[in-house]
Amino acid sequence: MPGTFIYTGRFAPSPTGGLHAGSLVAALASWLDARAHGGQWLVRIEDVDSTRCLPGMDRTILQQLAACGLHSDQSPLYQSTRLALYQQALDRLVASGQAYPCGCSRRDIELAQLRSGHVKARHGELIYPGTCRNGLQGKPARAWRFRTDDPSRIHWQDRRLGAQVQDVSAAVGDFVLKRADGCFAYQLAVVVDDAKQGITDVVRGEDLADNTVRQMLLQRALGVATPRYLHTPLVLGANGEKLSKQNGAQALDTHQPLAALNQAAAVLGLTSQHVAADALAQWVAQWQCLYNRAP
Repeated sequence: MPGTFIYTGRFAPSPTGGLHAGSLVAALASWLDARAHGGQWLVRIEDVDSTRCLPGMDRTILQQLAACGLHSDQSPLYQSTRLALYQQALDRLVASGQAYPCGCSRRDIELAQLRSGHVKARHGELIYPGTCRNGLQGKPARAWRFRTDDPSRIHWQDRRLGAQVQDVSAAVGDFVLKRADGCFAYQLAVVVDDAKQGITDVVRGEDLADNTVRQMLLQRALGVATPRYLHTPLVLGANGEKLSKQNGAQALDTHQPLAALNQAAAVLGLTSQHVAADALAQWVAQWQCLYNRAP
């Protein structure tokens, strides 16, 4: 029927290591949201940054998901097979004047920021000052950037966090689409893939919320739909920072999948379950009460 809403969600891990407690939260939340909407759940292996990916880690991740009862409704999609699509999108943005070559190194940007009195916050973005917006000034091109013309203050609604706003020009500046090493940036790849796969809802960790406006700008520039977003709570390490491979995260123990799932469910505000066969179904029902909203 024309206009019928068909939910499609996804979980998109990078094969830089196995799943840990924090990544299982995002996997479980995205799976539950898809099932609560009667939709499909896809797994996408985000291996576009080949410099960080570990051989065979994609199989490890898929095995961990399967042990927890989380199965993709289609064969997993690999970003490394889609480089031509990312290049086509970049070519469109260049042709429309929305992307341009940049000859600045990271050190160049740091020095430009220091000269202007800006100090990069810990874990903050290195804001690009627009040095190459009007030409390379004799420097060779190193990367390609997206032009964040004013107004870039964008309001959006998160299904968990509520009303959000970001001024990309002030917070990030013109951001990278293709890096100096030839790798396509996450922002471009994820927008192209979400559009091609018909993703209607993105459910992911709260640490990625500040990426959303950059992706919305690219979606508008490429003329593709903007999904709904839901950003989940984070699992924190002993130092109070996001649990990650760089922050001491232990590999997920799938020999006891129910225990791992119960820990993830608790982060999402769901009750502990004692029977593995019933756990996912129970959580789908709870998720419908907490987060399921008509599109």
